[in-house]
Amino acid sequence: MALVTLEHSAPLSSAEFATIDLERMTEVARRHQAIGTFLRDEGYSALLLQNPANIAWLTASEHPVRCGASTTASLFVTPDARVIVCNNAETTQYCEHLAAGLGFQLKERSWTEPRTSMLADLCRGRKVASDGCLAGTVDVGLHVQGMRLPLSEFDISRVRQAGRLVAHAVEATGRGLIAGRTEADIAGELSHRLIRHGVTPERLQIWGDGRGRRFRQWTYSDTPVQKYCTISAVARSQGLYVGAARTVTIGDPSSDILEAYEKAALVTATGMFFSQSGWELFEVWQRVKRIYEKCGAGEEWRLAEQADIVEFEYGAVPLMPTSEFRLFPGVPIYWHPSVDMVGMGETVLATDRGAEWITPCTDWPKVPITVKGTPVEVPGILIVPATNGHKP
Repeated sequence: MALVTLEHSAPLSSAEFATIDLERMTEVARRHQAIGTFLRDEGYSALLLQNPANIAWLTASEHPVRCGASTTASLFVTPDARVIVCNNAETTQYCEHLAAGLGFQLKERSWTEPRTSMLADLCRGRKVASDGCLAGTVDVGLHVQGMRLPLSEFDISRVRQAGRLVAHAVEATGRGLIAGRTEADIAGELSHRLIRHGVTPERLQIWGDGRGRRFRQWTYSDTPVQKYCTISAVARSQGLYVGAARTVTIGDPSSDILEAYEKAALVTATGMFFSQSGWELFEVWQRVKRIYEKCGAGEEWRLAEQADIVEFEYGAVPLMPTSEFRLFPGVPIYWHPSVDMVGMGETVLATDRGAEWITPCTDWPKVPITVKGTPVEVPGILIVPATNGHKP
């Protein structure tokens, strides 16, 4: 087993050189200090991190995953050191890209040896906490999850940027909608717009011509869109999740679309407004449920999830009618209610001054809705002409 510091890796060429981000370096050190305090207070020797969300949080970078949920490395953290545990096939990516210059050390073995053996060697004879179920360690995953929130100012600046990028990609895709394009083609364009800006698509939904009415978890198919669709994206940028959705019609919307949209917009605006610091999720939900009932859509909320806390992990804290999770400044929440064939999707951030809209419209119609005497803007329906023939 080899132990090296990442700063002492082989010299890089100018094309490979990764500029050191001093702000990120400071943030990583601050997070390590918080872990060190926890370890000392609780009497642990080290903390083993294997959840991709926790690794992304501590490294302030992207999720180190391959083919779904399989992590490419683990982190072994003591009060005085933070160590990346991986095989030799992953070493250069961490040394020269993901964690270059951030003060991490490295323990590696050949890719032919299982990482679990190396982790067992590290943990042997020590009182080790972990964010999983590795034998011989104490599961403190909920505590580590709590460390990720509230988002720091460093993270908030990143999630704002991510929100703008995701909203722009969804809107640009919607503005170019042409009758006859398949849902899969629309999803492909949306994915391209996200990836070209360094944003990873996690869940794309294209509800064409009412398919969301029966299938609230619909993604996309090879079916052409002829009249209207809702375009929705949940994506990840620099480890942080955001989501946004927009509805487009080809030609004037029908009365049933307008009716469904009006109800969904009222619900969304209510959720956004009441995403306030100090409120528990069940309190917010009571206000949202009341709007569903007042607008004659009392059964719609039962058909699909309504909102999730989003940060370095999507859906770790879903909105539930009885959830006692308390919102506080720096907690982002993604609202995604739906009514009939219309889906909504907006990410907001709880602050001391109320909810901040993280995925605002840029070149898209907006509708002001008054909630408790306060105007709340939500996206409107974009109408594109039947002869629409260009992509912005």
